[in-house]
Order: sequence, then C-alpha cells, then structure tokens
Amino acid sequence: MLGISNLSQVRVGNLSELVYKQGQAGVTKASVSVVFNNEDKSCSPVGYESHDKITITRQIIIGGRNRYLLNSHNVQANQIQNLFHSVSLNVNNPHFLIMQGRITKVINMKPQETLSMIEEAAGTRMYENKKAGALKTLEKKQGRVDEINRILSEEITPTLEKLQRERANYMFWVSNNNEIERLLRFCIAFEYVQVKNRLENKNHQLEEMEMELQTATEGICSLTARECAIQHEIKDRTAKRDKQRSQELKKLEDEHSKASKEAVLTESKLKNRESDLQAHLESRKQSQGAVDVLKRQADQKQKQYEKEKAKFDNLAGQDATVKKDIEKAQWSMQSLTAGMSAQSSPENEGEGKSLREHLLGTQTRLSEIEADHKKKSMGIASLKERISSTEQTLAKSKQEGSDCQRKLHVLRALLPTSSRSSRK
Repeated sequence: MLGISNLSQVRVGNLSELVYKQGQAGVTKASVSVVFNNEDKSCSPVGYESHDKITITRQIIIGGRNRYLLNSHNVQANQIQNLFHSVSLNVNNPHFLIMQGRITKVINMKPQETLSMIEEAAGTRMYENKKAGALKTLEKKQGRVDEINRILSEEITPTLEKLQRERANYMFWVSNNNEIERLLRFCIAFEYVQVKNRLENKNHQLEEMEMELQTATEGICSLTARECAIQHEIKDRTAKRDKQRSQELKKLEDEHSKASKEAVLTESKLKNRESDLQAHLESRKQSQGAVDVLKRQADQKQKQYEKEKAKFDNLAGQDATVKKDIEKAQWSMQSLTAGMSAQSSPENEGEGKSLREHLLGTQTRLSEIEADHKKKSMGIASLKERISSTEQTLAKSKQEGSDCQRKLHVLRALLPTSSRSSRK
C-alpha cells in the first residue's frame, strides 16, 4: 500500500492476489488510500508544507500496471518512497509491520540482527542504502565519463585534427585556386592581345603568303623539268652500271671459286698441322712426365752421392792415418836392427814378436786398407758416372721440351689468319 515492494511482508506471492478473487468475480481493480494529517508543519515532509493533508493512493489493475497517486496526482513509486524517507520511515523495513508469529523471532534475535533492526527502525539504514545507490550511480556516471573521454581521445579528437588539417589544406587550395584564376585571367588577356595583333596584321601576312606561293609554284615547275632530265640521266647510268657490274660479278665469282679451293686446301693443311701439334703436345706431356721422374731420380742420386762422398771422406781420413802408421813403422824398422819388438797386444801380455813378424803384420794391414780404398774409389767413380749420365738425360729432356715449344710456336705462326679467325 505504502510503496512496499517486498511482497513477503504482506504475505502474498503476486499483486493480483490482492484483487477480489483475482478478478474472476468481475472485479479487475483494487485500490487503497491513506490520509496523513499534516497540520504540524515542523514535521512536514519537504515540499509539502502548504498541504494540511497528504493523501497516498495505490491501485492494482489486473493485466495492467500499478498506479500511485499523491494528492490525486500520478507519481512514481520511488517518489512515494522518498516521501516516507524524508520523515525517517522505510516502508520496506521488515520491522515496519510486525506480523503474527514474528514477535518470538524478534525476541530471539542475535545482537548483530538486533542492531540491524534498530538501525532500520531508526532510519539510518535508509541513508546507507541511499549512499550505496548514489555510489553505484557515481560509478555508472564515471564509467560513462571514461567512455566519453575515450571516445573523445580515440575517435572525436583524431577526427577533429584530421578535419582541421583538411580545412587548412582546403583553405590553401582555395587560395592557390584564386591565384591560379587571377593568373589565368592575365594569360587570357595576354593571348587576346596577341591574337588581336595577329588579326590586325592578317592582310600583310596574306600578301606575303601569296608571294611565297607564287615563288614556290615557279620553283616546282623548274624542279619538275629538272626531275625529267635527272630521270633520263638515271636510266642511262643504270644501264651502264648494270653492264659494268655483270662483268665485275663474273670476275668475283671466278675469284670466289679460286679462293674456295685455296680455303679447302688450307683447311686440310690446318687439320694436318693440328694433328701434328696434338701429337707434339702429347709427346711434350710425356717428356715432361719423364723429366719429373728423372728430376726425382736425380735428387735421390744426389742424396746417395752425398752419403758416398761422406764415406769417401771418412776412408780418405783412414788412409791418411794408415800412411802415418806406415811412416812410423818404417822409422821403427830403421831404428831397430835386431831383437824383439817392445810392443805387445793386450791378449798376449808378456810375449814378444820379432821385427819381421811385426813388419809382415803391418804390410798385411796396409794391403787390406789399400784394397778397401780401391774398392771405395771404384764405387765413387761409378756414382759419378751415374750422376753425369742423369744430368745429361735431364739436359736432353729440357732440350726436347724447348724443341717442342719452338715447334708449337712455329705451327701457330704458320697457321693462316683466315683459318684462325674461322676457328674462333
């Protein structure tokens, strides 16, 4: 009745249940009115100080919508609730109307629930609800403000900047277009003056053109006569030229046949020379391979020669030593005339030898040394011969390579110029 929206407080499940038999008896509307005494202006709601009575009416229509009347004027439900809130009365407070059976529940409430009931009865909860609603409204408004700022920064501001640039470009284009039109008018005026001057001089130019036409006609006549004479001369010269060219052509054909024969002969010679050149190149490759083999052999022989030379030097040193021993033995033989030799070997300590035996032993050793010396000398001589023969073979191979190179240059020089150009 008083704007209660929580139907559980009035023990109905639907507003249509408040109508008599839910409209089945022909009654489709239910209404109720409450009249409040407003003579005490100190407790009067804000805005209603001039009214002595405040009448609140609520109508429920089946199939329609609820209506609220405040002093016979249609109002919204929230306006009725604000009216009661202004006098610290919350119609949706569950303790505003204490129904049957709820007294025991109120008595058995916990302290927190009792505090909540007292706050609701005192009307402070109403302000908290208003505060929560105001905060939600502020959040919604702030969200809309953020969305508007985003739209301004992302869509409207770039569009305005683009439009400003386009406007600046358009103004620049308009100024340039006006300048172009002004200059175009000057150009048209200048062209008009020039055309007017040409029109004024038209008769004079026409006379000059007629004179030029007459001169050109006379020139054409003279050129026609000259052309006829030139045509006759061309025919005569053409006949002479054809006759002369036929003779030259026959001569050239003879020379061509002769040159063809010479070319065939030159080609055959060239092929023969090329085959010879190929054979020389192959032999040169073989000779080069043999030269490389001989160089390697010569290096080996040189190393062997150095080894044998070292041996020969060693034998020469030994030979000098033996000669010194012989001279020493001769001096000993002259100094000793008879008796036993004072020298003895380590194996025969205390035993002595006669001078003849010592001399025979020395001569035997000398002959062995001389035989070994002759053998080494013969080996050295054979090595020297082999080295000299190897050096001759190397020199011969180098000579053959140089001969092949000279032959190659000679064959290249003998090739005809025409054949080399055709091969290229």
